[in-house]
Amino acid sequence: MSHVGHLLVATPLIGDPNFERTVVLLLAHSDEGAFGIVLNRPSATSVGEVVADWSPWAAPPDAVFLGGPVGRDAVVGLGRCEGPPISGFQPVVGPVGTLDLNDLPEPAGPVPAAIRLFAGSAGWASGQLEDELAEGAWWLADADPDDVLTADPDDLWPRVLRRQPTKVAWFANHPGDPTVN
Repeated sequence: MSHVGHLLVATPLIGDPNFERTVVLLLAHSDEGAFGIVLNRPSATSVGEVVADWSPWAAPPDAVFLGGPVGRDAVVGLGRCEGPPISGFQPVVGPVGTLDLNDLPEPAGPVPAAIRLFAGSAGWASGQLEDELAEGAWWLADADPDDVLTADPDDLWPRVLRRQPTKVAWFANHPGDPTVN
């Protein structure tokens, strides 16, 4: 079963500092593996520093996000298209989808309502994600389009957990460092 368009929320058992308290949007998932981007790790680099032509549509905070530890020299673009879709747009969650960053919107054509850029990604080999889910390293959650372009990425992890209908919601209160609890 494909989990494209769903969120992976890191559990306290994740055991990898690259993913501690992260929320990952799955962009691809099949028998061959999975691919996603971390939604809540903004960098100090602005969108204009990386892809200046797309900066007018940068969602706040205006930052390139660290999409994961793999291929940090590659940039993935996501955007919200509320009207006619722009060229190169592929929906993932409602009006939010991937963008072809090489295909700038035409001046007189449709434009995205907002975009976000991610340097790097997260990837899993065949069966690896399923194993990590079974081991309790991730919680699987429904994505909301507002998760992707949130203006408050630091609050995304507990916010996604709080809206879960199970005991998982309690973990939103889990301290970042349990030794100071």
